[in-house]
Amino acid sequence: MLFYKIEAVLKNSDLIPQIKSRDIYLAFSSGFKEKSADFYDKSGGDSYCFVSKAANGIMTLGLILRNIYSPEKCVLKYLRSADIAVTELHAEEITLKRLKLMLTYSLRADFIKDDDEVLELFGIDRLVAYHRSVSFGEALLDGNADREELIKVSDSILLSNTLTPELKRIYEMPVKNRMIGHPVHYFVKIDDFEKRKKLCRILLSALYANGRIKSRRFCFADFDSESNYPDEDYEALYKSCENGAVIVRYGDEERKNGSFAHSGGSIIAALCETAVRYRNKVLTVFCLPASANKTAETFVSHLGTLSLIEIYEDVVNIDKGTEYLKALAKKNKIRPDRNLIPKAKDGQLFTANQLTAIFEDWYDKKLRTSVFPQYSSTNTVKSNIALSKPLGSAYSRLMEMPGLEAAKKTIDRALNFYKAQKLFKDKRVSFDRPSMHMVFTGNPGTAKTTVARLFAEIMKENGILSKGELYEVGRADIVGKYVGHTAPLVKSAFKRAQGSVLFIDEAYSLCDDKSGLYGDEAINTIVQEMENNRDDMIVIFAGYPDEMENFLQRNPGLSSRIAFHIDFEDYTVSELCDISRLIADSRGLSLSDGAIQKLNALFEAARIKPDFGNGRYVRNIIEKAHMTQAERLVENYNEQLTDKEICTLTAEDIEIPENLNTSKVLKIGFAS
Repeated sequence: MLFYKIEAVLKNSDLIPQIKSRDIYLAFSSGFKEKSADFYDKSGGDSYCFVSKAANGIMTLGLILRNIYSPEKCVLKYLRSADIAVTELHAEEITLKRLKLMLTYSLRADFIKDDDEVLELFGIDRLVAYHRSVSFGEALLDGNADREELIKVSDSILLSNTLTPELKRIYEMPVKNRMIGHPVHYFVKIDDFEKRKKLCRILLSALYANGRIKSRRFCFADFDSESNYPDEDYEALYKSCENGAVIVRYGDEERKNGSFAHSGGSIIAALCETAVRYRNKVLTVFCLPASANKTAETFVSHLGTLSLIEIYEDVVNIDKGTEYLKALAKKNKIRPDRNLIPKAKDGQLFTANQLTAIFEDWYDKKLRTSVFPQYSSTNTVKSNIALSKPLGSAYSRLMEMPGLEAAKKTIDRALNFYKAQKLFKDKRVSFDRPSMHMVFTGNPGTAKTTVARLFAEIMKENGILSKGELYEVGRADIVGKYVGHTAPLVKSAFKRAQGSVLFIDEAYSLCDDKSGLYGDEAINTIVQEMENNRDDMIVIFAGYPDEMENFLQRNPGLSSRIAFHIDFEDYTVSELCDISRLIADSRGLSLSDGAIQKLNALFEAARIKPDFGNGRYVRNIIEKAHMTQAERLVENYNEQLTDKEICTLTAEDIEIPENLNTSKVLKIGFAS
């Protein structure tokens, strides 16, 4: 379908009344309504001509053509039906958007009855509706395509193996008469979006110059796996592009397992079905990132009757790569030096993306060191990212906690992974979102819940999780009492924990004595939800070491979805004393040397007991010591008490539990 704007210089300028004589002007303009309708009917629905504006002896007309006709001849025929003679005609092809604007002007001047009805006649009214569904744009080719210049540009951007041969084939046999169909369509697989746009311009310019497409106008439709347009929108889009081209730009990032949402598969199938039906009326160029292999296979599976020419970037050796880099330097008007040329291994090959990244890094350094040496000491954003420390107070609080080396190392690994995403994004390196689900194993009081809470805050403060809260659940929260109740409870827990950490404490309690009961239903649903919610949620299972091993073996899919297993070891005596200092400090207290000595001996004896509570045990000891100290200070109160005495816990404030072998503890006495 072709759209034109025509400027007609009338032989008799007096035919157009003055606009200020509104009644006379409206009588003049309304007479063209029937003429436009008659013109459409007599053309068999192939063309529609209308007046958009008329003033000062010049008439501006719009023209819609289904097929390839001379726009000048059509307009002359239309004007003769109105007994209007012209001295000059100037026709230019325009976009649908501009045509719609001309129709709006025509409606306001009363030259047509309804602008939407005109587009409805051609089945393209959906494309300009106020609440249109399909996301598309339009552009016009320049029309000046020199064969040698196009080939030169193609070679310069490393497309000599695929695009250049196709350009030569296109120029071998120009089509002079009416377009009779398209022998091939195109499948472009290049990561660089701007390069894909440039490639399409080169290709379409060559096709237009050789009559393979008859319209300078082309459309580009953008969509991804989340798009969901009605089939009628594809139909309207392709109708509007008859005799021209549609560029399908699929911009979705593939998931690690290569699957995509149902709507993504549906939209590809529907769009491909339309492309196949219009294959001889509309040329289609499918554009995808080079890395989207699974999506490309889906497209191809729905395009069985089309012949496709695949276009992708060249892979070149160091010699050709050096030429490419020097050409980039010349284009940017900067002298290349030896640092621009990479040190390549034997037989190493390069893509255009890799070479462009090499040039950009060199160019940035060159600007800072040679062109503007006063900035040579300035760090780049990447350097600042690499040197940056994790954000927020939660990370500092975790690192200040005694022990927990495995947990600290795991969190550092997670933060460094996301830092790498920022550092190497421009290298076109794919960093798929890893599974961050974890298992925490350890005895009571080893800070599993505390670390989970801090971990959630750290992920939030560093932009990895959107909410960063901790949702703690147990068996009673996610296992129902009746058949069919468990799965909804699990799904509800996952929904609440979106953007946060779901902490399942004593996870082994989900295992029933017999398989197939409610606990297994909960585990099966958890496995399913873990996969569905991996992008903005982390699940942490916690419990005692031996029991958690049995739990992980209960469902084969569970352990495969858990990325990190962190063992929270029992604290050493030294670490327990450090915890004592932290707890006391949080209460504005300090511990005397004698108190530390007594705690050291106490912990040495207590940690060998089977029910030792690690951090919880320490907290109980310090809380009791604080109460004992308060009692001691009250009983021995005098006004000479110093602030230090009031804020210090001494050895006599440390109580020895009755069930503890105190021989070693009492050996040190009650030194203060």
